[in-house]
Amino acid sequence: MLLCRPLRISVGFRAARFNFSTSSAAVEAERTIREGSRNDWSKEEIKSVYDSPILDLLFHGAQVHRHAHKFSEVQQCTLLSIKTGGCSEDCSYCPQSSRYDTGLKAQKLMNKDDVLEAAKKAKEAGSTRFCMGAAWRDTFGRKTNFNQILNYVKEIRKMGMEVCCTLGMLEKQQAIELKKAGLTAYNHNLDTSREYYPNIITTRSYDERLETLQYVHEAGISVCSGGIIGLGETEEDRVGLLHTLATLPVQPESIPINALVAVKGTPFNTRSPWKSGK
Repeated sequence: MLLCRPLRISVGFRAARFNFSTSSAAVEAERTIREGSRNDWSKEEIKSVYDSPILDLLFHGAQVHRHAHKFSEVQQCTLLSIKTGGCSEDCSYCPQSSRYDTGLKAQKLMNKDDVLEAAKKAKEAGSTRFCMGAAWRDTFGRKTNFNQILNYVKEIRKMGMEVCCTLGMLEKQQAIELKKAGLTAYNHNLDTSREYYPNIITTRSYDERLETLQYVHEAGISVCSGGIIGLGETEEDRVGLLHTLATLPVQPESIPINALVAVKGTPFNTRSPWKSGK
């Protein structure tokens, strides 16, 4: 959210104007610290926070962070693509889609030794969470590969690390099996608002994404879900994404906000992450 607002600073030597009105960021930060998080946000309330001055957002966001976390600590995580390319999805921003000519060659699932070696190096470098991503639309019918990944999760947990996966859509039983294997968190981004989503992806519905998040939550796995800016979305779409995430039964542990990396060969190869609007 902080990346979405421009910062403008004007300096005058003869006169200075100060606005001491309380921003929505300040009001909501105070409320969160006093009452805890809530799930009954309206889009209007979120838009009001979104429109707060960026320095207010920084300051009051830091206050909430200090209230909820040890402010001097940052968790280091390492992400490994364990199955790259060849995805059947048509995500317009993604070079791993088999539908676009991006020069990326599809690869098979990495073997156990290579994955565990990467996890070992990540731990030695200071990471406490190891994340594995596979370029799949879903895990349906991938019993052999899925069982391999369950084994990877178990072995990495034995190293004393947390484990996160992003494997596309899950079935309910698969989420339960990942939990039993020791999975810490599951990443499944919504990308944008429900309204703008059909402009980005047609091979998977918004409700299917929400269903996977529900299965993950019900299995007792932490949810990681966010979006991408620079897809041609409006500010209302950004607010819509935040509203969906903020009103989930349990809000995500992590909300990654990514800036589009425009890749040649994808439909969005000429878009800029710093511009919004269709």
